[in-house]
Amino acid sequence: ESILSYIRSFEYSQKNAVLVPAATVGLGGILLCWLRSGHKIKTIDMGSGWWGSGERPPIGKEDASIRPFKIETSDKEIEDLHRRLDQFRFTPHVEGAAFHYGFNSSYLQKVVAYWRNQFDWRKQVEELNKYPHFQTTIEGLDIHFIHVKPSYVPHGKAVQPLLLVHGWPGSFYEFYKIIPLLTEPAKHGLNEGDVVFEVICPSIPGYGFSEASHQKGFDTIATARIFHKLMNRLGFRKFYVQGGDWGSRITTNMAQMLPQSVKGLHVNLVFIARPSLGRMICTMLGAYVPWLVGFTREDVRRFYPFMQKNVYDVVRESGYMHIQATKPDTVGCGLNDSPVGLAAYILEKFSTWTDKSFLHKDDGGLESKYSLDELLTNVMIYWVTSSIVPSMRYYKENFSKDPDLNAHNRVGVYVPTGIAAFPQEIAHAPRVWAKSVYKNIVTYSYMPSGGHFAAFEEPRLLAQDIMQFVQKVEQL
Repeated sequence: ESILSYIRSFEYSQKNAVLVPAATVGLGGILLCWLRSGHKIKTIDMGSGWWGSGERPPIGKEDASIRPFKIETSDKEIEDLHRRLDQFRFTPHVEGAAFHYGFNSSYLQKVVAYWRNQFDWRKQVEELNKYPHFQTTIEGLDIHFIHVKPSYVPHGKAVQPLLLVHGWPGSFYEFYKIIPLLTEPAKHGLNEGDVVFEVICPSIPGYGFSEASHQKGFDTIATARIFHKLMNRLGFRKFYVQGGDWGSRITTNMAQMLPQSVKGLHVNLVFIARPSLGRMICTMLGAYVPWLVGFTREDVRRFYPFMQKNVYDVVRESGYMHIQATKPDTVGCGLNDSPVGLAAYILEKFSTWTDKSFLHKDDGGLESKYSLDELLTNVMIYWVTSSIVPSMRYYKENFSKDPDLNAHNRVGVYVPTGIAAFPQEIAHAPRVWAKSVYKNIVTYSYMPSGGHFAAFEEPRLLAQDIMQFVQKVEQL
């Protein structure tokens, strides 16, 4: 009898050993769900700022008008450029250099000769002015933007406002080939549902025709806030945003700052978070059992060999970043004084960031993707506005606050997100990693071709992906 009672008590204690923890876990889960249901989505504080010179005007006294703007040039400006080009000092390159040492100096001679004798800046100014340009003052800075509305909207089609944001060393001009595809899709053979866009394309302050900050600390958060104010001033309460390079971070910050205003976020670059033990293990396993860590076959193809694609290539392409994140004004002074130096510095990025294999070509493969008129027009935007120095300072302002550009990744992005992963991008971010920041990925596309300057190089592919993304969001 005593033995039987011992057995019963043992069975009872065993049941408790299972039931008590199970009940605890269950109650804990219910409690967690309850807490989460009442928990607001974490956002980035919008804050405020003043970046102009002099004293900040009283609240409500800043000029909020939207003023038409036109790009202009002069004989004096062109003569000064030609004089400087005529004084180009050629430095012979070593044999077989191609673009391994930077911009090939023999090919640079050809570019300079074309720039001096054939490039027509007046004609390109007319091309730049074909879209409506404006300026408005926000937080003490004159913000430049183009605003393009569709010329014809078929019955029943909704017009979606879309903010396009460029990066470095690009400009608003990067979007000139994609704008007509987005605003007049049917005219260009793009029939992606009922999506037609009204495009707003600003210049980041310190780039092109947007005034540079007069104060220290102007970063992507300040830019995101200014662009929110810009869209609000234009009368848009909800809109889509798209960006690559710095534009990706700015538009991501916009979604983190005021998610209720951003209908959808589309990016063609994902800033990968800092390495962690879990990420390292994932990287090691991914080469052998990719399915175990959530990698697709395409992720494996783009990600490995790991050291070559994620260490050697990135180190080779990021020397400029260290300079610009520490002492941008030193190099910037030389670039702002020499159009040839400026062109070499900028166009070298349009070579290897477009296709890594262009490193082995004597001409950097530049004219296989772009025309010299297109490339030099982008350079001229930096030259005539003297914006290379403030555009480089943008790195210092951001990296000095956030050395690995990871701080904002702690705030999740919950707005619908589309990611276009171009195969020649500097670094690949698998979807499973992107999900650590972008919590609501609606589309993730492995693009068939293209690199860092997606809108400039592959406008049709990018336009189609943006349209498909927005169409899905509108159906949610």
